[in-house]
Amino acid sequence: MPDADHDPFEKRLTDVLRDTGTEFGTDQQMLAARGETHGRRLRLRRRAAVVVGGAAAVALVGMGGTLLLPAGQGDGVRQRSAAAAPVAPATPTAAETAAAAVMSGDELLRTLEELLPQGRISDKSAGSTSQGPYGQFVYDDGRGKAAVAVSVSRVPPGGLEARQTTQCPDKLFIVYDSCTSTKLSDGSVLMLLKGYEYPNSRSGTKRWTADLVTSEGGHIGIQEWNSAAEKGSPATRAQPPLDSAGLKALVTAHELRAAADALPLDDRSPDPDPGPLTPGGSISAVLSRLVPHGIKIVSRSGPDDNGFGYVVLDDGRGRSLVQVNVQLDTDGDLKELFGPDAKVLPDGTKVATHQRSGEKGIPGIVWWSVDTIRPDGRRVVISAFNSGAQNTPATRKAPALTMEQLEAIATDPKWHPQD
Repeated sequence: MPDADHDPFEKRLTDVLRDTGTEFGTDQQMLAARGETHGRRLRLRRRAAVVVGGAAAVALVGMGGTLLLPAGQGDGVRQRSAAAAPVAPATPTAAETAAAAVMSGDELLRTLEELLPQGRISDKSAGSTSQGPYGQFVYDDGRGKAAVAVSVSRVPPGGLEARQTTQCPDKLFIVYDSCTSTKLSDGSVLMLLKGYEYPNSRSGTKRWTADLVTSEGGHIGIQEWNSAAEKGSPATRAQPPLDSAGLKALVTAHELRAAADALPLDDRSPDPDPGPLTPGGSISAVLSRLVPHGIKIVSRSGPDDNGFGYVVLDDGRGRSLVQVNVQLDTDGDLKELFGPDAKVLPDGTKVATHQRSGEKGIPGIVWWSVDTIRPDGRRVVISAFNSGAQNTPATRKAPALTMEQLEAIATDPKWHPQD
């Protein structure tokens, strides 16, 4: 593990979990569901988790309530001289040989400093994981201090992970002012997002990001804030220092692209589309068929759900978001999720119910959920809100569906293959 003074990941992770715990208490199912929903797209971007801060760290909380840290959280790769001989007698693997020549975290920071417009750099920290180098610092161009973070990693080219890394998130879960995803002439895909530190923009801290995935699978992620720190620091300027053109110029710089493409690619094929996890098609399609008659479906998620789907309902008394997560072959200790108070159905399915307050800072929002798990490990979690989104004020006193209706949907056979 890197020295704490040089690796801010542990501190940042602690802040994330403390913030999440403040919002939802200690119940792991609620924490897991929150991460699975507002961070669904980001959970596949685990390689940048050490620098992206709150959203991705929470997104790494799996549905089983287990926190999945990035692999190889140690000091990581460092550039070695070509003349230096390995001390250990073991023959290095191909991946280790390739990693020996990649850019270190300190080198990544120096490269970024050279590419940025003239300004003062302070509070630098950098490091590497098995996925690649990362770094962060405070940048002041004369208009106020701004935190800047950068990571370089590699994803299987052409796969699901590569696509979702540059896919604009659903505004139903994350508030942002603008987002574009563009395929460049060389085959790279660039996403530029102007958002906020918190999904509901409850503070004045803005977070603007640029993500580039090259045709070879190189991934460069850059983030900037309008404050000297991503959390717990007041805004020091109206906007982050780089506009969209500046972010694009920085993230597409040859030096960073070369560093990303030089990273060894995992020995795994491109992530295929997992296909439907249910026999009835996409999550939203199955959920739509289970909505009680007489309730209008205003909108729903698309078919590329990766185990997650939602519908927005309106029964004439206001909009209500309903979302479902499906997980196969659940493992791990689920005693805290399905304790002695959990209902057990005749077929062995366990059912746990929750009624809680919703997103912190959202007036009147409530969150109802039913968590179910079958003996074969298939888990279905359904949640409903008294608003059309998680991050908007309540539009009604209670969700459009009752707890009994939520349980009926979660335990419906349509989620399961025919036995």
